[in-house]
Amino acid sequence: MKLYGAIDLHSTNNVTVVIDEQDRVVYQKRLPNDLALILKELSVYQSELQGIVVESTYNWYWLVDGLMEQGYRVHLANTAAIQQYEGLKYTDDHSDARWLAHLLRLGVLPEGYIYPRADRPVRDLLRKRSQMVRQRTTNLLSIQNLLTRNRNTGSSLNAKRVKGLDVQQVDELLTNPDLALAVKANLSVMLSADEQVELLEQSVTQRVKLRPQFCFLKTVPGIGEILALTIMLETGDIGRFPSVGNYASYCRCVGSQKISNGKKKGQGNTKNGNKYLAWAFVEAAHFAIQFNSKIKSFYQRKKAKTKGVVAIKAVAHKLCRACYYIMRDRVPFNITKAFGQK
Repeated sequence: MKLYGAIDLHSTNNVTVVIDEQDRVVYQKRLPNDLALILKELSVYQSELQGIVVESTYNWYWLVDGLMEQGYRVHLANTAAIQQYEGLKYTDDHSDARWLAHLLRLGVLPEGYIYPRADRPVRDLLRKRSQMVRQRTTNLLSIQNLLTRNRNTGSSLNAKRVKGLDVQQVDELLTNPDLALAVKANLSVMLSADEQVELLEQSVTQRVKLRPQFCFLKTVPGIGEILALTIMLETGDIGRFPSVGNYASYCRCVGSQKISNGKKKGQGNTKNGNKYLAWAFVEAAHFAIQFNSKIKSFYQRKKAKTKGVVAIKAVAHKLCRACYYIMRDRVPFNITKAFGQK
């Protein structure tokens, strides 16, 4: 008899369900998040289980790794792509788990990528760097806003000048002690984040190097060592993307919409895909328009017709598509193929 399992995972507990080929529930129970106990409960059905689904929640690592180590065929459910059955009037954790098992049985389960365990720590280290960069930028912008609003000149300081400020200069710029203290608080956090970014970059570059198939990423204008490593570690196996469109969608570089009977049902691509790759290609786009005249011209043409942020995303989309072919075919960047003849 073929069986299908699913685990609806939460922070402290889970609902484990096993169904048969007719969708009949063979086992269903809420369990504490104890790997040994979960394995014990499932062991009775292991030989007949065709697979077991685990929700792609924030805390799935320990459970997926533990199940795979014991020989289970694990499927990571892409929860953002799963829609609950509309006919259900009431749902709970048990029905959620049964629904996941049902989708697995039918062979229509939207699956996420189970990233190799050995590479996760370094990838997460780069994600922490990304977080620190955002915090640094947030505090820099806050300093600029405070100074612009409260100085008699009404003018702002550019980023380079803000990064060079010290406590004495803040006191000279702002005579009000409360405003000066607010800027000093932002300045302290910004400098601390900057220091952490440098430490994280040093650690990452010492621990991991670009694999041969990813080395050509650095031929792309705007992509240096750190962004290349980010793209490599977040992408994983490029072969899992059947087309450049799939990859661009995963990188959130294209919009998405559903049209039925000529009517737009939904749009946007803000939750699906990989936000870190989206960030990486936007960062690369900002650098590329500074250092490559052809890409800058493309950006300016787009900006003349639309908003600057949309123009940057258009550049990011072009870079994303170029990187797909670079990684797939192991070839250097070709500016003409990526941005045309103009």
